[in-house]
Amino acid sequence: MLPLLLLLLATAHGLQELEYEPTLAPRDLAGQITGSTFVLEQPRCVFNTSTIPPTSSIWLVVADAAASVSFTNSVQPGLPEWAFQNFPSNTSAYLTLNAALLHYPCPTASKDITVLRVGSETSCARNPARPTCNGPLPGPGPYKVKFLALNGVEPVAETKWSKPITLRTARQPPSGPGAGGKRSADMIAITSILSILLAVLLAGLVAALAFCGSDPCGRGGIFKPEAASVRRYNTHHVYDQPAARL
Repeated sequence: MLPLLLLLLATAHGLQELEYEPTLAPRDLAGQITGSTFVLEQPRCVFNTSTIPPTSSIWLVVADAAASVSFTNSVQPGLPEWAFQNFPSNTSAYLTLNAALLHYPCPTASKDITVLRVGSETSCARNPARPTCNGPLPGPGPYKVKFLALNGVEPVAETKWSKPITLRTARQPPSGPGAGGKRSADMIAITSILSILLAVLLAGLVAALAFCGSDPCGRGGIFKPEAASVRRYNTHHVYDQPAARL
């Protein structure tokens, strides 16, 4: 009975329920999911101008996955209760990536970029004057998203909620004795051995330099050259010459 009442209420307010479910971009896209962003396919050929006013604006609703079931479409983008800066501490969802219908043309041209990166704006993340900032997501999530068409402040069409989206988290280095402890001990031992070998090699080099400095290596060794001496020989006939006599 309750689903029927909700359907009748949505029909009474002119809210069109679309079967489209937001999906992530293909896995081969670089940075499909990071620590603070994720990439969605654009909702091309989803909103029909024949059923909703062509002046409607298309918003992306980003919500905490657990709180998405309680989200109400009676929202006004730009108000503090739906501001990015208050998510998730003071609000369970926020509206961002405002676009006109003409931004999602149908059919899609082959060269068009048809993805949306959620969480790519860093300059306005702390600026309350930009409540619809597409700022970095504050944690791993999980999150759910949907597209909502507003004619002014009146919701006129919405898609289904996406499946939960969880962001990447940095892996902590192993700290247990069975994981990184043994590896760290091995590295310390190897470093110590290399340091000792380097010290021994350095000491040997210093000793060699000192030895070669006191006695040039390869030139004389431990043998000292004898002092040069010249012996004087006088033949018997030299004594007959006065100039040769000492």
